[in-house]
Amino acid sequence: PKDGPSAGCTMVTALLSLALNRSVRDDLAMTGEISLTGRILPVGGIREKVIAARREGVKCLVLPKGNEHDFKDLPEYLQEGLEVHFAEHYDDVFDVAFCEDGDMTF
Repeated sequence: PKDGPSAGCTMVTALLSLALNRSVRDDLAMTGEISLTGRILPVGGIREKVIAARREGVKCLVLPKGNEHDFKDLPEYLQEGLEVHFAEHYDDVFDVAFCEDGDMTF
């Protein structure tokens, strides 16, 4: 397995936050490799990433659509209490990360 690419959508979000001078939701964690055309690609280690997010008190997760089955296979106690969004394109990530009311779903 390769290391690093799973932070692609996170790095794009950080750069956009800086460029747009807009804050990202403070209860958000995300993962996903991003293509040059903005597609969000699946990554490994979803279980470990969800556990780490829960440990840090994260309430909202953005995961690649291609990892939806990995999340759904997790035990209920790891899934409960989380607002989870599955992204196919970076537009999906942007909508969640920069939403004003903190309660957008797609």
